[in-house]
Amino acid sequence: MKERLEDLTNILVNKGLKVTPQRISIFEAVCNLGNHPSAENIISEIRQKQPHIATGTVYKVLDTLVENEIIKKVKTEKEIMRYDGISSSHHHLYCSSCDQIEDYCDAELDQILRDYFKTKKLAGFKIEEFVLQIKGKFDNCN
Repeated sequence: MKERLEDLTNILVNKGLKVTPQRISIFEAVCNLGNHPSAENIISEIRQKQPHIATGTVYKVLDTLVENEIIKKVKTEKEIMRYDGISSSHHHLYCSSCDQIEDYCDAELDQILRDYFKTKKLAGFKIEEFVLQIKGKFDNCN
């Protein structure tokens, strides 16, 4: 656990952010909960250890972490904002039935997308990243 705390602290410091207990606990909750938790999930998790943390504080910290590209926002079809603790490039499999989101990494797909858009010459637009949300239903979903 000590190593994990040091990693979280280093990420914040490397982004030029002040290390606060709130930032650490919120970032830790996003990573520990996995499966792209909503702000409400994160608040519930944090309040087990810090029952008096303000809802506004959680939202402000989440916004700061997103703005500094430490975590990412993932929007669902049900308009619920979810958070992703994995900052490396990847895609998502989204179940339209149960709202579950799974990470999907595919280097071949990434290369196909890069190659495709190299030939398209999008005037006045520079691609920074490909992030696909692939919508469907998981076999084990009711």
